[in-house]
Amino acid sequence: MKYLSSIGINSNCEPGHYYVLNNYNPGYFGNGANAYIDQNAANTPFTIPPSSMPSIGDDLTGHSISWKYYGDQWNNYVNDPYQLNYGTNGPNADEYCNICNPFQYDISTMSNPTYTAAHIQDSVNLYSDIANGTLPAVSIVKPSGYVDGHPASSKLDLFEGFSKKIVDLVLASQYASNTAIFITFDEGGGYYDSGYVQPLDFFGDGTRIVFLVVSPYLKSQGYISHQYADHVSMLKFIERNWSLPPVSSRSRDNFPNPVTASGSPYVPTNSPALGDLFDFFNFP
Repeated sequence: MKYLSSIGINSNCEPGHYYVLNNYNPGYFGNGANAYIDQNAANTPFTIPPSSMPSIGDDLTGHSISWKYYGDQWNNYVNDPYQLNYGTNGPNADEYCNICNPFQYDISTMSNPTYTAAHIQDSVNLYSDIANGTLPAVSIVKPSGYVDGHPASSKLDLFEGFSKKIVDLVLASQYASNTAIFITFDEGGGYYDSGYVQPLDFFGDGTRIVFLVVSPYLKSQGYISHQYADHVSMLKFIERNWSLPPVSSRSRDNFPNPVTASGSPYVPTNSPALGDLFDFFNFP
């Protein structure tokens, strides 16, 4: 805290509150049951209560913009909430990642079965939505642990194959001419990148990771953006593209776009600042 204060960075911590800095399971199972109060011996104690905090899904719904989160193996997980076959070769083995689905923590998304079914689906629904022309405006897909490239459960070429399948489906569809696809990791996978890391608040930022963009609107093939960005930049892109407000008054999407001095394109002079990814594009 003293260090952050010395460089003029707000910790972004509310007094009288505590923050979980590790992976805790969401407050809901896929079937909509409250996981926090569930007393089944197969349930984990490392579960947080359902959250009333707003999400980008709430913003999109509130402004009548279609969206879905496609969690690979969701269909198996819904029927196996304790993931008793997790990591095995059993008939219900899924490696679905519940902690990766931000909307599974939310009361607004998970407390209404009809709403949940409309917005949280399996990756097989993504493939059919692309083919059938029913893809929502904002689509998020998370591969299962078998194909997400994580060293503990997968291999990088499997994640590449998962991503390539989606890109190929989009390029062969009606969405080829008007879609931007973002491909990224959640972490470095144990490989440290020595690039500049910006202090944003008490919670980070972290080391650099892969971020790829596939779109006909790119400034040029192979274009490299030097603007500082992180995962929240994808929220900022959505908000700018569809004229949405920030998710909350305290969330990182309130940070301005970076301003840099000559010779230091990665280091914002107005820190903390995060790009909105528009630097990649020439939109008509």
